[in-house]
Amino acid sequence: MKRIRIQIKRKEDALDLPVPSYATAGSSGMDLYADVESELVLRPGDIKLVSCGIYIELPAGYEAQIRPRSGLALKHGITLVNTPGTIDSDYRGLINLIITNIGREDFAVKRGQRLAQMVIKEVVLADLDEVKELGDTVRAAGGFGHTGI
Repeated sequence: MKRIRIQIKRKEDALDLPVPSYATAGSSGMDLYADVESELVLRPGDIKLVSCGIYIELPAGYEAQIRPRSGLALKHGITLVNTPGTIDSDYRGLINLIITNIGREDFAVKRGQRLAQMVIKEVVLADLDEVKELGDTVRAAGGFGHTGI
């Protein structure tokens, strides 16, 4: 398994929070923690910006993808509005989550709670060649639901 080094800095008032880490040896995502001062209640339909209390420096050629935690999504309807969120290698700002409650009940976000996961991925840049026609395939332009349910 390939490994890279990533520089991380914590906010001054977030030094009590854990540094993102992998929950198990086979985990592909690092847990991100809620940097809220006091309990934050998400009502059904709410969208809130929640700090993770960290800044990172990714090497060129990498991105961080921010994804929901499956347990929170299944049990409480807590997910991310822009999933996966993308952190580019040249971004140095605070990492925040745009979380929403699509569940039926209020959900309380507590300080230090695991809210999302961060997956580090290599980036491939594409050079686009404009053409008049594209190659044909069996599928062609068949789109949403074209193969049935």
